[in-house]
Amino acid sequence: MIKTIDLHGIRHKEAMVIVKETLAQVKEKGSFSLTIITGNSSVLQKRIFNEILEDSVYTYYIPSWNLGQIIVEYMVL
Repeated sequence: MIKTIDLHGIRHKEAMVIVKETLAQVKEKGSFSLTIITGNSSVLQKRIFNEILEDSVYTYYIPSWNLGQIIVEYMVL
């Protein structure tokens, strides 16, 4: 499943909740690829990395073709 969430115009505190809830929802359904659009906010990206993704089971990266997004992937074997 491929899903996208757009965090443009959303305050960081609310954005963090949206990311956590979305990850929990899509993980329940199995493997997924999630694009998180953060725009130009490197501060929000760092918060998502440090507070949500760093010690998680997900693989994640910022694609070189769009520095304003994070791709998060989860694979069930």
